[in-house]
Amino acid sequence: MSRERLYLFDTTLRDGAQTQGVDFSVEDKHQIAKVLDDLGIDYIEGGWPGANPTDTTFFNAPPTLANAKLVAFGMTKRPGRSASNDPGLASVLDAKVQACCLVGKAWDFHVNVALEVPLDDNLDAIAESMAAVAQRAREPMLDAEHFFDGYKANPAYALSCLKAAIDGGARWVVLCDTNGGTLPHEIGAIVAQVAKSVGSERIGIHTHNDTENAVANTLAAVMAGARQIQGTLNGLGERCGNANLVSLIPTLMLKPGFAERFEIGIAPSKLKTMTHVSRLLDEILNRAPNRHAAYVGASAFAHKGGLHASAVMKDPRTYEHVPPEKIGNTRKIPVSDQAGRSNLLGRLVELGIDVDSKDQRVSALLDQIKEREFLGYAFDGAEASLDLLARRALGKVPTYFKVEGFRVSVERRFNALGQEVSVSEAVVKVEVDGERLMNVGEGNGPVNALDNALRKDLGRYSNWLEDLKLVDYKVRILTAGTEAVTRVMIESADGKGNRWSTVGVSPNIVDASFEALIDSITYKLLRDGAPPSRA
Repeated sequence: MSRERLYLFDTTLRDGAQTQGVDFSVEDKHQIAKVLDDLGIDYIEGGWPGANPTDTTFFNAPPTLANAKLVAFGMTKRPGRSASNDPGLASVLDAKVQACCLVGKAWDFHVNVALEVPLDDNLDAIAESMAAVAQRAREPMLDAEHFFDGYKANPAYALSCLKAAIDGGARWVVLCDTNGGTLPHEIGAIVAQVAKSVGSERIGIHTHNDTENAVANTLAAVMAGARQIQGTLNGLGERCGNANLVSLIPTLMLKPGFAERFEIGIAPSKLKTMTHVSRLLDEILNRAPNRHAAYVGASAFAHKGGLHASAVMKDPRTYEHVPPEKIGNTRKIPVSDQAGRSNLLGRLVELGIDVDSKDQRVSALLDQIKEREFLGYAFDGAEASLDLLARRALGKVPTYFKVEGFRVSVERRFNALGQEVSVSEAVVKVEVDGERLMNVGEGNGPVNALDNALRKDLGRYSNWLEDLKLVDYKVRILTAGTEAVTRVMIESADGKGNRWSTVGVSPNIVDASFEALIDSITYKLLRDGAPPSRA
């Protein structure tokens, strides 16, 4: 039996950015977009061009996507203006994207109170805006704001908003539970009625989590006829968040009632990366992952109780609703590390490291990873450091240079203009090809100074590092107090478009930074095939 196609629409870069405490940089948005594209998401909403400098910069140089369509978000045209004479709409239409999603009012109360225009004027605005998107050869979509509240108050008008969008050329009309107050039984009943009116093939669902029902509401909408699903990674979003795609994707792919009826654009091999993707986002946000998150949490398949652990050892189905390895997670039972070994082997394959599963060095590597994670390392967001750690354990990382030591000083002084400034200076002693080199560098901070000093002269390796640049730097305090353990994440890039992340951990922030910096440089030399040291 052929399955119906569901389309996944990720709004992490816009709705997720509205989460209190979340502030994506342009580099963050590029990295997340690439991860979503690789996962197999159909649509990636990049933000609102023209609304703020970050989104405008992002759309001025958008990421190149292999699978997903990049979407620009905006509003339908303002009342009293034509679609061609609305600066806000123009910014969206001019964006370098394949689709545009415009929010429009679907609740007569909002039209009367917020827009203060006749109801028919709102319908005209929706239709004309969709037509303007279609004329630019973009895929038009309407986010029908407060649709469920609007439908309860005035079903005929709420439906007329959808029909106006479709008449204007909309590919999708997305039903938004904007305040998150609608419950699953209501969602199902209303979506079923909408499907009779406009057809399932055009309906999307966008839910918020204010009653802890965003995922349930989305699933109810799918069963009732919605065929586009909007949500965010880890359920990010304003107030209580949005529908969590990290929970929805495994449910759609693994659970009876959904898996045999529907298909999505994510391959089973990519489903195994869900845990990694979820934790990677948390690392980008510099926050601790939710250990108890469904499917991907570190405790999602942990069996502490003796009775539970005994039963799971005999048959995992007794206390596990799905096999953890299906989504890249691991079972945690104190007497067994077999799941961890299997997961490690899978990660090594992803990194392109070929090793015999019976190789004793794999067990030693697993123990080393566990020890490092206990100390505070996080390899989900630092693939390059994990790659190097694995290759070193297998004897596959050449020696390029040796660091004998370094020194960093920070001086606060007045410059020639009488301004108080801080200047950092670093001295690094290295050995390359048997030759001892001492480099001095200045920077706008200790890490920048260390980077400049280290790369000032690395002998014949300097040419290999000319296009290397550090694009992001994050610090997370793992323990409290002035002697706290610090984790540093450094993201690097080169002139070929490659990006990688490395990690360092130490009670000293400079030591942690230098460790991550050394890994970044070593990884660059390794991936580019630099020859080993002659000494």
